[in-house]
Amino acid sequence: MFVALENLLKRIVYWSMQNKRLKPIAGIIIALLLIPLIAMQITDEVNWDLADFIIAGALLLGIGLLIEFVLRKLKNNKYRIVVLITIILMFLLLWVELSVGIFGSPIAGS
Repeated sequence: MFVALENLLKRIVYWSMQNKRLKPIAGIIIALLLIPLIAMQITDEVNWDLADFIIAGALLLGIGLLIEFVLRKLKNNKYRIVVLITIILMFLLLWVELSVGIFGSPIAGS
């Protein structure tokens, strides 16, 4: 078990060293998550708990890594643009659904 975990950690470290965009992705995610954190200190209208930050961080990390994957794998610019716009629109749709529940789905808490 520990050997498998060690190998996984080695692969993650190797991948992060090969991926030059990983640090900017992480920096952007942290900056975006700081916005509601700072807003919570200023006003009572922003009320996030730990679960909100975890979900937002996971969504942002997922979209960042997915965009990185698309940029790395797709070479045709037309396909890149279409796929990236689709990914961003799906992310925004999910974000809005989680925040205000436009469609009344179970993931929005309705």
